[in-house]
Amino acid sequence: MGEPIKHECGIVLVRLLKPLEYYLSHYGSVLYGLDKLYLLMEKQHNRGQDGAGIGCLKLDACPGTRYMTRMRSCESNPILDIFNKIHDKLEAISKFNPERLKDANWLKSNLDFVGELYIGHLRYGTFGRNSIKNCHPIPRQNNWMSKNLMIAGNFNLTNVDELFDSLLDIGQHPKETTDTVTILEKFGHFLDDENEILYRKYKRQGYSKKEISPLIARDIKIENVLRKSSKYWDGGYVIAGMIGHGDSFIMRDSNGIRPAYYYKNDDIIIAASERPAIQTAFNVPIDAIKELSPGKAFIVKKDGSSYEKSFIRSKKKKSCSFERIYFSRGSDASIYKERKTLGKQIVPAVLKKVNYDFKNTIFSYVPNTAISAYKGMIEGLYEYCDKAKADKIFELKGNFSKEKLDEIFSLKPRTEQIAVKDVKLRTFITEDKKRDDLVAHVYDVTYGVVKEGKDNLVIIDDSIVRGTTLKQSILKMLDRLGPKKIVIVSSAPQVRYPDCYGIDMAKLSEFIAFRAAIELLKEKQNSNVINEVYNLCKQQEKLSKEKVQNHVKKIYKPFTADQISKKIAEIVKPKDIKAEVEIVYQTIEDLHTACPDNTGDWYFTGDYPTPGGNKVVNNSFINFIEGKNIRSY
Repeated sequence: MGEPIKHECGIVLVRLLKPLEYYLSHYGSVLYGLDKLYLLMEKQHNRGQDGAGIGCLKLDACPGTRYMTRMRSCESNPILDIFNKIHDKLEAISKFNPERLKDANWLKSNLDFVGELYIGHLRYGTFGRNSIKNCHPIPRQNNWMSKNLMIAGNFNLTNVDELFDSLLDIGQHPKETTDTVTILEKFGHFLDDENEILYRKYKRQGYSKKEISPLIARDIKIENVLRKSSKYWDGGYVIAGMIGHGDSFIMRDSNGIRPAYYYKNDDIIIAASERPAIQTAFNVPIDAIKELSPGKAFIVKKDGSSYEKSFIRSKKKKSCSFERIYFSRGSDASIYKERKTLGKQIVPAVLKKVNYDFKNTIFSYVPNTAISAYKGMIEGLYEYCDKAKADKIFELKGNFSKEKLDEIFSLKPRTEQIAVKDVKLRTFITEDKKRDDLVAHVYDVTYGVVKEGKDNLVIIDDSIVRGTTLKQSILKMLDRLGPKKIVIVSSAPQVRYPDCYGIDMAKLSEFIAFRAAIELLKEKQNSNVINEVYNLCKQQEKLSKEKVQNHVKKIYKPFTADQISKKIAEIVKPKDIKAEVEIVYQTIEDLHTACPDNTGDWYFTGDYPTPGGNKVVNNSFINFIEGKNIRSY
């Protein structure tokens, strides 16, 4: 609740399909593509605020001139920092040579970020690695245009060690073992291969070296590079890239774990992580935007032609449901509907917790990202009240009185805005006691609406993962109002297992549901289960990922979801608050009903879509038992 779970990143690809002069005459600016890149990145800033980067490619650049450039930033507002630096140069031109702003050829020749092809990237720093070197895009340079490469991605691979070893096997010496460098070098190796195959083909046909370069650029099949590069990848990914001669692509993993959308018209081609960002930037209807299919790449050739092509066998779609619940922009039509449905579906469980006492219950939400689920919950409450009122009127059998009807029609949910975020915790406070005191005041409350000692408070959030903010801030803040009972509602199910596909949730020890299950095992004198799971995980530690099973499921098996929720409530309740505390989580079944097209639920069920997920969760458990505060993949 209000906890800063971090998503890896968002991406943008922009390809102009007409000469730059066209955009000057039709849109009044040579910078049409750059402006759209900025807008699309800003509209996806929810996906990354710790760093940003952009890359630009100029088509048909003269030999001896720079045609691929990038800029990255880790400033407090990295998107603005990047584009301010670009526009500072434009301001200087506007001041001293304003006529140059109408000269497309001059701008393309003299400004680094005036071109026809762009990629953009936003990221969150994870595991303390928030430095400029971890920002995309990442380049691989070569004197042959068709061997130059720049990529930006939203991905995590679980088998980086295996892939790194495979690079060593083909004679490479990568400078790092990260998945970013591994992916880049895989691309680079097979891009070189494709170039060499075509080079030898045209050399045999008698073409000169100078004649061969444009033929390679024309005929190279990017899907071959993607297929060979990704053959052994295990993880979730969406990667955008551009080749020096002008081809570009965006590719999505075989399970569709991470999101990707694209749109094209006569003037431009766009790809992005978020669909509403494209809708906003181009004012187009939802059905004009295509979702990139799992296991496919959307490829744009230098000549502007484009097509969707399989590069790996598609598997059962397991798009991340937690992304829908928590990370993605709620302005997407489908996501908004899904979040409302999640709120509506949890109403029966909530009403049981307050004994159907509408008169003495206030319904609210925290933080603002939970508004959609809150609206759905309120709709569900009104539907319940309408049905209850109709039943009571029917029971009167015509014996009406004003007093009875007034009493019946008074049945409705009480809704208030209870919590307002007021303070952002600053990291310069290092003493635990002082920090905890400040955290307790991150939110302000609305006084005077709660009947002290009588009212229940029902507060819905989109997720409860770690429980830290709940314990240190939210519950203390709500208790100041004097409620009889506080019911915290999560529109997501209990997060029990780590993610390994692009979200900063890799350590089991951080999950309040896991800690609750461990405490229950100890209380029930079942600590032997903990030792059994540890031994099973250790036995499989050296096995290939395809042979590994998720043994951590055994930690939760002895208990119902309600038992774990009850223990969570005990753990997060501060000792000094007076109100009774209960916690309600969404069920897995209702999650699937609300998000039928996004069935990736490994956070909640432990059913990972790739074999590497089982290896990661077991490693995470081993780290927990051995006290290692390290990444599990």
